[in-house]
Amino acid sequence: MNQKIVIRPVEKGDFPAWKVLWDGYNAFYGRSGPTALPTEITQTTWSRFFDVYEPMHALVAENAGVMLGLAHFLYHRSTIQLGPSCYMQDLFTIEAARGKGVGRALIEDVYRRAGDAGCQRVYWQTHETNAVAMRLYDQVAEKSGFIVYRKLL
Repeated sequence: MNQKIVIRPVEKGDFPAWKVLWDGYNAFYGRSGPTALPTEITQTTWSRFFDVYEPMHALVAENAGVMLGLAHFLYHRSTIQLGPSCYMQDLFTIEAARGKGVGRALIEDVYRRAGDAGCQRVYWQTHETNAVAMRLYDQVAEKSGFIVYRKLL
C-alpha cells in the first residue's frame, strides 16, 4: 500500500467498483455463475445502504483511489441487553490486499461506528474453512462458542 487506507461509507457513485467487490465476495462463498445471486437481490441490497429507514450500512476501503474491500453491517435489538447489537454480515478484501491491514481497518471502523451508535457488541460469522480470515479474527475478537443452525424456507 503506497498510501493510507481510507475507510468510508459507500456513495451512490461507487456502485460499479462496489459491485466488483460484491461479486468477488459472493464468488468466494460459491455464489457465482449458475448459483449467483439474482440481480434483484444485489440491487435491493445496494438501495438499502441509502435508505434512512434501513438499519443496514456499507463501508469501503480504498488506497490510492482503488477500492480494496467492503464491510456491510446492521444494527438490531437484543433480548439480553438494553443497547443495540451490531452484526457485521459481510467482510471482504481483494486477494492482493489480504494481510495488509485492510480487513483489520474495516473491522475497527465498524467497531467505532457501532460504539458511536450505542452498540454493546459487534459480532459476525465466517465459514469454518476460512482459515486466512480467522487468523485476523482471532486477533481482533473472541470466538463466542456458538454454532449457527439454519433452515432455508
